[in-house]
Amino acid sequence: MNDRIQLTYAFDAYCGWCYGFGPSLRKFAADNADRVDIKVLSGGLFAGPRAGAIGAYPHIPGANARIAALTGVEFGESYNEVLEKGEFVMDSTDPAIGLVALRRQVPERAVEIAGAIQRAWYFAGADLGDVEVYRSIATEFGLDADQVAADFAKPETQEEALEDFRQLREMGVDSYPTLLLHTESGTHRLGGPTTKPEALTAALDQHLSAKNAVQN
Repeated sequence: MNDRIQLTYAFDAYCGWCYGFGPSLRKFAADNADRVDIKVLSGGLFAGPRAGAIGAYPHIPGANARIAALTGVEFGESYNEVLEKGEFVMDSTDPAIGLVALRRQVPERAVEIAGAIQRAWYFAGADLGDVEVYRSIATEFGLDADQVAADFAKPETQEEALEDFRQLREMGVDSYPTLLLHTESGTHRLGGPTTKPEALTAALDQHLSAKNAVQN
């Protein structure tokens, strides 16, 4: 019987607030590695008709400055150059497929993989539609890079990525990042984009204490 605590992390590779939340989430995951399983699902923030040139979203530079000030993350020079040009088309389907291709080999490291994908974009300014990005991440994580590249090209991998989008819609998730705790009493949101790892752990403990109090 699996008595580990189940959580879902709803994120999007092109979500700056998710990038800002990443360090806290990774620390929370590491601090609670002995008791939690975190499933990472992509949200499709800029997918389908919402995909578009980054320059079409004039709020992004100001939002990035706020994210950096509140969370301490750094937006790289290469990324800022891409942002300034404004031509790059963000399509969340691409990194969602990349996440699926990578997490197939190490699902237990999905939180770290999501972070690596976001660093490739927000720090290195990499094209997340380029399979070489995922080859590089695979190598970084000691995975089979050729298998990741092959999976990236498979139709069923895209279908699994689209299923991520559907699952989050069914859960009622409409903003990112969202961290959800699943219990017998229902699904509960933990923290927000600026929540520190210690506060996430405290919120988790509070929910579990309330659950135990009801059971007793």
